[in-house]
Amino acid sequence: MSKILPPQHSSHVKSNLLSKAKSFTVTDHPTTLISTYTNTTADPAVAFINGLLDRIPLPRWAIYTIFAAGGLLILLCCLCVCIKCCCKGKKKKKKNEQIDLKAVNGKTTTALVQPDVADVDYGSTKKQRGKLLYSLEYDGPLSELKLGIKQASSLMAMDLGGTSDPYVRVYILPEKSKTYETKVFRSTLNPVFNEQFTFQLPKSTLTKSTAVMKVFDFNRFSKHEIIGEIRVQLCNVDWNHIIEEWQELEAPAKFEEENLGEICFSLRYVPSASKLTVVILEAKNLKSMDVGGSSDPYVKMQLALDKRKWKKKKTSIKKKTLNPYFNESFVFDVSLDQIQRVNLVVSVWDHDAVTRNDPIGKIYLGCDATGNQLRHWADMLSNPRRPVAQWHSLLSAEQVNSTLTLKKKIPIPSKMKESAQQWYPK
Repeated sequence: MSKILPPQHSSHVKSNLLSKAKSFTVTDHPTTLISTYTNTTADPAVAFINGLLDRIPLPRWAIYTIFAAGGLLILLCCLCVCIKCCCKGKKKKKKNEQIDLKAVNGKTTTALVQPDVADVDYGSTKKQRGKLLYSLEYDGPLSELKLGIKQASSLMAMDLGGTSDPYVRVYILPEKSKTYETKVFRSTLNPVFNEQFTFQLPKSTLTKSTAVMKVFDFNRFSKHEIIGEIRVQLCNVDWNHIIEEWQELEAPAKFEEENLGEICFSLRYVPSASKLTVVILEAKNLKSMDVGGSSDPYVKMQLALDKRKWKKKKTSIKKKTLNPYFNESFVFDVSLDQIQRVNLVVSVWDHDAVTRNDPIGKIYLGCDATGNQLRHWADMLSNPRRPVAQWHSLLSAEQVNSTLTLKKKIPIPSKMKESAQQWYPK
């Protein structure tokens, strides 16, 4: 049988149930509001980022690594910029500290005035080019000036390895009838040359002349860079005894000699076939010979055997250019005995259709050559069957002609002389 509760107790139970229901609904309502708010605001952004990352065909760890590396790289760049700015500031301070303030004593108003440009010490910025030991001797009865290049010391390094390939070029101004060059010494800043050169110089012009000694750094495939030079006014020399002295190299003078241009060609000799191959490759910075500031250059090659003209060939003509490209090959028949007595004269000419062709510049290589020309010839002989290419600076035709002194007449063989004397007796 079921028990019947009294009316007071049932009303009390109902009130408890209602209060619990109200408390349940009150506490549940705010939690549902908060959860719906966060979901509506965060989900679209996260979904967008996840969508972008899903499109990249890389795993997530690789993407995060790339982002981290990029951030690190940007940070390093910023750090380098900051360091560079700091270094610039320090250099400016050092430059300002180089001003000589020894004369400032603080007792007068000169302490408040910036020193004049002439009072600033710039000695620390001067380039040390090295020094050269040379000798001078004059033989009056023979009218000969003997100029000796002994050695150089502490030359300026011109190559990346901290060395140079020095050689010395010597000539006499203002005539400049002859130009000599010493041998090239590889990878050294203290070369010992011990070479002597003789110039025919009358005593009347001796006091008006200047001996020029230029030290260059040799480069086979580019222009030779000048290290420094010495100019000796011969009027100031005491010729009662032989002069031998060290002198510091100076910067090259602004009034350099006329630049005629450069030419590049290769030499190849095959002893077994008795073939000398000359390939004229190109020339650059040639002297302009025409009115319009250009030239029509071509190259002429001439072999001289025993100082006498022998064989010659020439390239095609390149119109209106100072930097012609030829790439033309020429073969000469030269025996092994003749290659020891032959000289190769390479000259660049300007072609004129109406008037006579004018020489732009000239050089010669062979047994009688010196300096770079002799070095190129020796490299060819020491490397048979292999082409050896090199750039050369052009000299004036007068210089080469006076140095080489070719004979124009071809000698008559002894047998032909005997037959000629029989048919045409004196």
